[in-house]
Amino acid sequence: MRPCQSVRLGAMVSVNEGPMTPKLLTLLPQIKRTTIIADSLAGITVAMVALPLSLAIAIASGADPATGLTTAIVAGFLISLLGGSRVQIGGPTGAFIVVVFDVIANHGMSGLITATFMAGLILLIAAFARAGSLIRLIPEAVINGFTIGIAAIIATSQIKDALGLSIDGIPAAFFEKIPALWAGRETMVPAAVFIALATMVLIVLLRRAAPRWPGLIVAVGLTSAMVPLFGLPVDTIGSRFGTLPATLPMPHLPDLSVAHLIELLPSALIIAFLAGIESLLSAMVADRMIQDRHEPDAELFAQGVANLVSPLFGGLPATGAIARTATNVRAGGQTPLAGMIHAVVILIVMAVAAPLASALAMPALAGLLILTAWNMAEPHKWPEYMRGRRSDLFLTVLTFGLTLFTDLTIAIGTGVAIGLALRLQRRNVPPPDWDPRDR
Repeated sequence: MRPCQSVRLGAMVSVNEGPMTPKLLTLLPQIKRTTIIADSLAGITVAMVALPLSLAIAIASGADPATGLTTAIVAGFLISLLGGSRVQIGGPTGAFIVVVFDVIANHGMSGLITATFMAGLILLIAAFARAGSLIRLIPEAVINGFTIGIAAIIATSQIKDALGLSIDGIPAAFFEKIPALWAGRETMVPAAVFIALATMVLIVLLRRAAPRWPGLIVAVGLTSAMVPLFGLPVDTIGSRFGTLPATLPMPHLPDLSVAHLIELLPSALIIAFLAGIESLLSAMVADRMIQDRHEPDAELFAQGVANLVSPLFGGLPATGAIARTATNVRAGGQTPLAGMIHAVVILIVMAVAAPLASALAMPALAGLLILTAWNMAEPHKWPEYMRGRRSDLFLTVLTFGLTLFTDLTIAIGTGVAIGLALRLQRRNVPPPDWDPRDR
């Protein structure tokens, strides 16, 4: 147990904070009425950002859109309740799209639920083993490479809906998908293209003109409203998946047979790795924004619990979401209450406004994810990568190529192994300077 240094947020000082102690518990004595009001406003703002993202990520992952909301509610609440960061917001993120799509394609939704449950157990083991600080051993070039690769895969996966193409059975492999999309170019729907482009333009304009506003839901809502208003021939969530449910599903245990567990272990390891890396990166970014210090082992513990419980309700893998965490900070969030309130707000919206959410247009959600992929890739930093060490550039390009040509398991494993070998050779690597990514 050790005292934590004071931070800027309202002079609230955490006391008797241990490595596994939830941040909320240490802050309870200092939470006042003004804090609750600030966290409530921030939680509502983040919920409006998380709502369309959660739906879009679930659809892009090959899952029912309702699973995205379930994940944001269940996992988002638990990550804030038990986590080691003041302002971390958890939920489904773009980093999971590729691996989740692959698991569902090969093992079905039941396989994903089992793999996510196993990933939760792996994260709990990592937390109790005090593995949170090991993130600093992961080369930044590896993270850059597979993030750019994931962004490319996400963007290409959304071309079909962004253009309104009528194509059945698009291949999952990146280089097989491109010819299939090109072959279906004659089925393009101009209205879908307009909706997708208008959504992206509105998001960018709102971010610059009113960064504190929940621009994502405003942009997606406005462009989706054009579909019934002008009778546009564009798919919506409701027309493709039916009306969203108004309640959470009942929990049930996944298939935990030995053969099933062995078969899904590689997927579970990748999910656990991504959840751990993303959550700790997000917490580090949040620390820089609020000048605080998170507890990495408590954060891993929260991710473990969240990924144990989320699949019980049929949810997706979850982790700390950098874009939503940054939104929380900018909106004035001060304690984990903001993340818990964000989950409750999404639950309320799900209960009272499911038909409205079902009216969101598929091209609008596709435009949102394409823009998210662009921000994930951070093209403004590519010149910096080019000017850096040749070994780091090689590692970034190698991991990027393996992510596209093979899969995340091979890409991450190879990249980390080569990166650690290069680090041992240099022995004098400066600490990473993580910046916010829109994931």
